[in-house]
Amino acid sequence: MKHRLLQHGRLPAALEASLAEHYDVHPLWAETDPAAFLAAHGGEFVAMTTRAANGVDAAMMAAMPALKVISSFGVGLDKIDLDAARARGIAVGYTPDVLNDCVADTAFGLLMDVARGFSAADRFVRRGEWPKGPFPLTTRVSGKRMGIIGMGRIGRVIARRGLGFDMEVSYHSRRPVADLPYRHEPSLAALAEWADFLVIATAGGAETRHLVSASVLEALGPQGFLINIARGTVVDEAALVDALVHKRIAGAGLDVFEHEPQVPPALFALDNVVLLPHIASGTNETRVAMADLVFENLQSFFATGAVKREAT
Repeated sequence: MKHRLLQHGRLPAALEASLAEHYDVHPLWAETDPAAFLAAHGGEFVAMTTRAANGVDAAMMAAMPALKVISSFGVGLDKIDLDAARARGIAVGYTPDVLNDCVADTAFGLLMDVARGFSAADRFVRRGEWPKGPFPLTTRVSGKRMGIIGMGRIGRVIARRGLGFDMEVSYHSRRPVADLPYRHEPSLAALAEWADFLVIATAGGAETRHLVSASVLEALGPQGFLINIARGTVVDEAALVDALVHKRIAGAGLDVFEHEPQVPPALFALDNVVLLPHIASGTNETRVAMADLVFENLQSFFATGAVKREAT
């Protein structure tokens, strides 16, 4: 007998095929009334998959009294009720580390783009404006100061990227991280005031909601750039839009937004912001590795009682 598995949200085709081969899978995403389906059939499922963007709340877990394991595609845990899972003894697996490099690459790509104006310059050429005069001067990246909010797995890789550009790196987190060569700054406002580039690499969720506030943006100032590859909720988006429109900060590189996939229309006409559709981990290589880990987490749980990479 195959274990009954609920699939909450679409997954890469190869992963869906592997799950179908090894488990009795039901696609919750295909149900017109998911809540009604769970009320009638939730007790059948011992396992489920989800995505970081979908998560699993306490009510959904409660509708599945036999649930033993959740395997999530992604590193974001802000939409998974970990407290509810712990209370029930439900193991939660996720996919850390395998996406660190690509997310860090995206952060640095955004940083380079918004500072040097690459996307804006591309639009300048395409509009036929080059024959009319030169593109405006931009901001040097090498040798500047980079402040990182959050010094976890991804933050450390971003810091290493910065060292390759001879940047001075400091970071803000709840407590200093041992065995790192970078200066810890307890005050986020002070880090923003010091930094030329402020890069957000912290977790989302209630604890970090609007951590980057209007006052932090004010401290970053008209020569400072904000880069966000974490979660849109970490930034007070209304304050950010206002700061960009009125040039109270130099610019921003954004892969995430507070109400995805909705992006504030006021940003569309600005050349001092680069907008990406949440693609930081979106490479073939990384998505294959993430899919493999989702599957391995499930296989490990049913073989050993523990997922391979557990969310804590």
